Amino acid sequence: MKTNNPHRGPTLDDFLNEEGINDQVTSAAVKRVIAWQLQQAMRDRNISKTDMAAKMETSRRQLSRVLNPDDGNVTLDTLQRAAKAVGRSIRLELA
Repeated sequence: MKTNNPHRGPTLDDFLNEEGINDQVTSAAVKRVIAWQLQQAMRDRNISKTDMAAKMETSRRQLSRVLNPDDGNVTLDTLQRAAKAVGRSIRLELA
């Protein structure tokens, strides 16, 4: 049984929904996490940006876009190739 706590205000999700930016903020957060995970995997495997770009069959400029947490304009195909290059995979699900 859920009780309402009078000392508890709205959630962050409530606020973001009211502002109409929940989807935008969620997408940016997901991109930041993926970029961070890719950078960590590259570091753990001692893969340079040049080697990573070669494994992905792309340019270092494109790789920089993938690794830039503020650049949200990256395709799923590119993310899959980046994950594969570090021995990982992308897993998506509808929630």
